[in-house]
Amino acid sequence: MATAREIQKRIRSVKNIAQITRALEAVSASKVRRAQARVLASRAFAEKAWEILLNVQNASAGGGLHPLLTERTEINNIMIVLITSDRGLAGAFNANIIRVAQRFGERLGKPVQYVTLGRKGRDSLVRARRNVVAQFAVPDNPGVADIAPVNRMAINAFLSGEVDAVYIAYTDFINTLTQRPVVLGWLPLIPHTIEDQVVSEYIKDIPSVSDTVADYEYEPSPEAIIDEIVPRFTQLQLYQAVLESQASEHSARMVAMRNASENATQLSGDLTLEYNKARQAAITAEILDIVGGTEALQAGVDKLATEIMDRYGEIYDFEVLPDAGSRS
Repeated sequence: MATAREIQKRIRSVKNIAQITRALEAVSASKVRRAQARVLASRAFAEKAWEILLNVQNASAGGGLHPLLTERTEINNIMIVLITSDRGLAGAFNANIIRVAQRFGERLGKPVQYVTLGRKGRDSLVRARRNVVAQFAVPDNPGVADIAPVNRMAINAFLSGEVDAVYIAYTDFINTLTQRPVVLGWLPLIPHTIEDQVVSEYIKDIPSVSDTVADYEYEPSPEAIIDEIVPRFTQLQLYQAVLESQASEHSARMVAMRNASENATQLSGDLTLEYNKARQAAITAEILDIVGGTEALQAGVDKLATEIMDRYGEIYDFEVLPDAGSRS
């Protein structure tokens, strides 16, 4: 059993950790409100832009107005853009999306190259000896310009034929307590339907698009409109995924730090009870030592008195009276 001093040190350590987790919870709570507001504000726009893009493509004669809208007949190489966080202490947030991205890549059965946004994803993939071709950092409040290099790299790799399909693995924000790791088919910009049920379980459901083709008037031409909006919408898809991931990250960290604070409080109470028991046991042991020492001392005094009486009683022939204790 640990001593009272050791338990007291553990109590101080647990209380210090609780202060840190409460501070991190407060910081994440302030960030999660802004992140949720941003992701909810842009989600409707991204879904509507996706619907307009598909309607424009379907309304065109023969379709395939842009290379980014053209599906490859044969898939030989795949790129997965993995979005994680730079910091930990977010529960299973990073582990879940990294595991989903790796399993998705393995089940496709094709050569996969990874592009990571966030240090946690890069470190895990490097340790797993995956083919990581690039790594990018994303600030806490990203703008469209911050993810432009990733967008440009993916488009160039797809147009050059280096890869035949690009996916985005990120965590979809559902609510503060629920975040779901998903894989979004990014390039080409078409609804991705995968027949393999083992793989399709990770694919995010696309927003519903009306069956009726909308009647659009183009100025100057559908080709010019497509050439302008397709690259922008490609960047919008990635930007929306980054916002979803950051809202999920802050929510997961806030919940994890709240649970850690509650566990630290409970552990501190348990340790305090254990400390009181150890302190009481130490006091009881000290009392027993004192009592035992007193009894041993009294026994020694009684023994010595008896020896003295036996030795000198024969010489001087005296005895102790029961009432007065005087010599006769």
